Amino acid sequence: MKKICFFDIDGTLLDHDKKLPSSTKEAIESLKENGVYVAIATGRAPFMFEELRKELAIDSYVSFNGQFVVYEKEVIFKNPLSKKALHKLYEQADIKNHPLVFMNEHEVRGTVDYSQHVEETLRAFQLAHPKRDERFFEENDIYQTLFYCTDEEEAYFQNISEEIRYIRWHPVCVDVVPANGSKANGILQFIEKAGFKMENVYAFGDGLNDIEMLSMVGTGIAMGNAEKELFKRADVITTSVDDDGIYNGLRKVNLI
Repeated sequence: MKKICFFDIDGTLLDHDKKLPSSTKEAIESLKENGVYVAIATGRAPFMFEELRKELAIDSYVSFNGQFVVYEKEVIFKNPLSKKALHKLYEQADIKNHPLVFMNEHEVRGTVDYSQHVEETLRAFQLAHPKRDERFFEENDIYQTLFYCTDEEEAYFQNISEEIRYIRWHPVCVDVVPANGSKANGILQFIEKAGFKMENVYAFGDGLNDIEMLSMVGTGIAMGNAEKELFKRADVITTSVDDDGIYNGLRKVNLI
């Protein structure tokens, strides 16, 4: 039966300097030559990894942590955030002076003119500080929102709405996604459309947003640099992204 392998981007395909290791690129090419379908599963917006898709010749992906899914360049699933929930979050975040950054599939807008935290976190993805447009979420479908708060501050906002949840990826920032949204759900939508069986699905990841994905797929592979929680959920643990993790992981599961 045909197999498919999903790859997270940051800390998985790309190293900590946001570079694609040569061993990873070669491993992906070998994977394709062996007849394995290759796709991406990321928390990033589609416009944030266009160049990587071109470099690896990948046309299928799960983005925004599962909220926007594309198969062979065709959008097959959308799961935008509730405007009502976003309005509640915006009101409370504004009162407490916490910036928000709204993302759809094309662009990004923020709620403040300038924030050092916003600038620093987005710079890592080669994104400029977003323009201010507090009402962007009212006029557009938003698939993911960045909410700037510490772990301690996050507790205050936990009960804002049952329609959203938070995934922490940075000491001062969380992803805001639909409560029913995850990379795992996006992959379910993908494989139903593409005709893959779950036992033939492989996935590589390193972050807290990869927990459901690695737990669900037939074979979940955690990078050696992954959050410790992933080691409990993965079927296989490979080496770090800086130590040929993708190549070694694919060898371990006999895909190359």
